[in-house]
Amino acid sequence: MPEPSTDAGTETLSFGPLENLFGYQLRRAWTILRKDFTASVEGLGVRHLSFSLLSLISDNPGINQGKAGEMLDIQRPNMVSLINEMNERGWVERRTDLQDRRALSLYLTEEGQRILAESFNRIEAHEEVLLGQLSSAEKDQLFDMLKRISAS
Repeated sequence: MPEPSTDAGTETLSFGPLENLFGYQLRRAWTILRKDFTASVEGLGVRHLSFSLLSLISDNPGINQGKAGEMLDIQRPNMVSLINEMNERGWVERRTDLQDRRALSLYLTEEGQRILAESFNRIEAHEEVLLGQLSSAEKDQLFDMLKRISAS
């Protein structure tokens, strides 16, 4: 929890009731995670959404483009732009879905697999540093609680 700061050394400033709001603390934690994530994957061209999509495609080769967007809660126009960008980078390829010729299935290229592996290694290291002050049991408990909140 950040300490109250002073403005020009004369007045102590406080976060007030924000300090006791779960959403505010979660947002502050997310801001720190996001900054460190960005620094850890610097030079790879990976963002949160592209990493999530690479991971999803890796675990579900041939996943339908629409289903992937639905799972990651990405609106269709944004999904198309993201896949176009990843395709241009040579990370993902689209193939006509054999079951529904109107749909496109997504597959990682070798370069996409390489970028995912490198990103994953860097992200694991970044999370280890950020969560290093927590015990293994605390990490498990936090992860379980976040998954329950996400599922609601």
